[in-house]
Amino acid sequence: MDDVVSYGNLRPGDPVLEVGCGTGQATRSFAKRDFRIVAIDPGPEMIRAARESLAGFGNVELVETTLEAWPQDKGAFRLIIAAQSWHWVSPDLRFVKAAKLLSSDGSLAVFGHVPTGWPIPLLERFKEIYLRHTGRWGPPPEAWYLPSGPFKGWFDESGLFGPVEHRCYPWKWQHTTSSYANFQGTRSDIRMLTPTIRDELINDISKAIDRHGGEFEMDYETHLYMARRIGGDKQL
Repeated sequence: MDDVVSYGNLRPGDPVLEVGCGTGQATRSFAKRDFRIVAIDPGPEMIRAARESLAGFGNVELVETTLEAWPQDKGAFRLIIAAQSWHWVSPDLRFVKAAKLLSSDGSLAVFGHVPTGWPIPLLERFKEIYLRHTGRWGPPPEAWYLPSGPFKGWFDESGLFGPVEHRCYPWKWQHTTSSYANFQGTRSDIRMLTPTIRDELINDISKAIDRHGGEFEMDYETHLYMARRIGGDKQL
């Protein structure tokens, strides 16, 4: 993201830590800029997928671990990024650990893609499917990234970062039955279901999309929160 690179005053070769890299989708956009990236994720399947998708980048190191378990190397990174993963890091540790790992002028950037609009007929059908298979229906975890969510407050409460800058980027995603089913399989809340329930849920969602014509367009917003580490180590 241009705004993240500009905000962090980054140059090629600068060290970047990515927390929760998943399959490497966000990693790729930063790797193309020749930063030295350490991308961590606790999921072995995710690391394997990221290793395949990022095979052409010699400037990316993939490590199967969590931020909580990452060695305490003070000031090692100019930037820490987290794409739809920050809410999974331990609340008591996430900002403290990030501040320790950042250089005195380093920045933390967290962002997430939030769905903001489905076709109404599909939305009603999805609601029925989720309630039947999981007993739950409500805002997805990504809704935490909306301005009404907790992210800005978390930065402020930590006392370790300066003023938060928020940016919003609206966009659209044209889905087919297969692309949406594949996307559902990557969602953290879906992956936490038992294999049987997960498969049945995705299968019924796929059937609903097929009955809708096999494709649909969704509105999304990407919400980005950036802040610089407060200089000095006295609070760490």
